[in-house]
Amino acid sequence: MPFRVNEVQPTPNPNAAKFILDRDIVSQPMSFFNAEAATDYPLAKKLFAIPGVSSLLFLNDFVTINKRPDVAWDEITTSVEKVLAAE
Repeated sequence: MPFRVNEVQPTPNPNAAKFILDRDIVSQPMSFFNAEAATDYPLAKKLFAIPGVSSLLFLNDFVTINKRPDVAWDEITTSVEKVLAAE
């Protein structure tokens, strides 16, 4: 079932953004510090396939995406929304 992003919130870290979803994504917090940690999690693997994504946190109804400093948010945000909508 697809996820809809209701809001994208900035965080104190300029390289992290919180994507608020229309429903819970997980019941327990899940952190992925690199793509190798996501090998058994298809959604996390798809998000790491987006150029510039460096780590992920899934918690309740949001995903926090961390990006590399050399990549702009506008290059990532639309791709994140498309991946979540395709689930």
